[in-house]
Amino acid sequence: MKRSEISKRYARAIFDIAREEGKTEEYFGELKGFNDLLAQNANLKGFMTNPVFAKADKMSVLDKIAEKAALSPIMRNFVRILIDKGRIGVLAEIQDWFQESLDQISGRVRVQVTSAYKLSEDLEQKLKAKMEEVTGKSVEMNVERDQSLIGGIVVKVGDTLYDGSIRAQLNTIRELLREEI
Repeated sequence: MKRSEISKRYARAIFDIAREEGKTEEYFGELKGFNDLLAQNANLKGFMTNPVFAKADKMSVLDKIAEKAALSPIMRNFVRILIDKGRIGVLAEIQDWFQESLDQISGRVRVQVTSAYKLSEDLEQKLKAKMEEVTGKSVEMNVERDQSLIGGIVVKVGDTLYDGSIRAQLNTIRELLREEI
């Protein structure tokens, strides 16, 4: 997913505040919780992102949600600013940037593994250990299945992609054959 520079600036601003207050994990939890709420409720997200609705109405709804969700005053004000500036639609990107910053200071890296078949617990642990050795950081690994890979695995670490799938190998062979013709 391509993320905008504007979302990065907002994320950096709220992250810096969270870091100053020593509440990076707490603010990330609040940010994620509010973003999850919008993601799960299409009507609410549509209302908050649609410029046709008055900002005052959006602020009123936000206040009610913030009270029930027990949002901190900082996070409540942050979301108010996003609504006021018409940027609430980039909240998911802001969460991603915030997560990335949090991972950096925590010495963590996120690894996305896609496999054609379910990996055994032993293989998952070995792969995680290898990724920790390669990156020198603590690894949080997410494993998904994709039968279209035919076989093998695809590992994504940040912007680096290790594609050991049979599908990729077949595509490479196909391209080599095209070049020969």
